[in-house]
Amino acid sequence: MGEQTALNQKRLELIKKFRGVAPEFMAAEFEVLQKTYQDGALSIKVKRLMSLAIALRAGCTNCILAQTQYALDSGASRQEIVETLQVVTAMSGTTGIAESLRVVEFLDEKGML
Repeated sequence: MGEQTALNQKRLELIKKFRGVAPEFMAAEFEVLQKTYQDGALSIKVKRLMSLAIALRAGCTNCILAQTQYALDSGASRQEIVETLQVVTAMSGTTGIAESLRVVEFLDEKGML
């Protein structure tokens, strides 16, 4: 298992623990997420790619990994993710490249590059 994949697995384990110690809070948070990530005027895939861009701009490792996986799960192609990285880089410059490398590594670990 690669570094980014391991970090993502650890994130999932910690979310389970957080649910265990704050079940009502986490249930409410996940209800908001479920309502947000539904097809509407924007597809779930587009919303996940938008979320990935925001996560990259924020520099949130857990968010970057989660949104990359959610984008893939929502049907985003490698090229759609790469173009999202390009938009982030256009808007953020070299910090966009730096954060995007985590996604590149994650996709590489999944055999997608």
